[in-house]
Amino acid sequence: MKNLGLLSWLSKRKLTDEQVANIFVNTSFETVELGWPEVASLLNMMPEFEKAPELDAEDYGKFLMIVVAANLSHVPKHFANGVDRAIIKRCVAKFARALGVPKDKFANKVKEFRNFMKEINRPSKNTTTAMTRAVIYKYDLIECQDAYFRDMNVPNPIIQKALRDLMVNFIWDWDEISDNYRVDITEEDEVAAG
Repeated sequence: MKNLGLLSWLSKRKLTDEQVANIFVNTSFETVELGWPEVASLLNMMPEFEKAPELDAEDYGKFLMIVVAANLSHVPKHFANGVDRAIIKRCVAKFARALGVPKDKFANKVKEFRNFMKEINRPSKNTTTAMTRAVIYKYDLIECQDAYFRDMNVPNPIIQKALRDLMVNFIWDWDEISDNYRVDITEEDEVAAG
């Protein structure tokens, strides 16, 4: 039997794009709500800052957007055309509903964050570094650094490294889904009925 790839694909367990979106959205909210206080605490206590950032453990809105934008940018790398778009569309709709905002407004916000992260991360394409820099810039941490880094408008490498070591915990394992499950696209009316 030479075609083991086909057999393994056929024997994969199935998930729908709706189920994948449910898992991702729920996991993202939980991870960010539990993780942001730890991130904020670490940053508030870092001696490398000239003045403590005084980040609020409850102010995780920008952090949620950073995590969502970063993770959704990985979806096309792991799923076939069509399936990737369906998963992203479902995720955006679920986040929008949970946050009480229109889908298109949330989609635009995700796009803004992705573009911002690309811009501050150039020429690197490393998502974890982009997330790290986004936290530093979105929470105005540059202003808390000593004059040398503040005047250059760049993150202190020690702060960036410590934060980057935490950010890896917020990258979703899309390989786990794509390697072990076959994702089927559901129709909008099927989901509404079910």
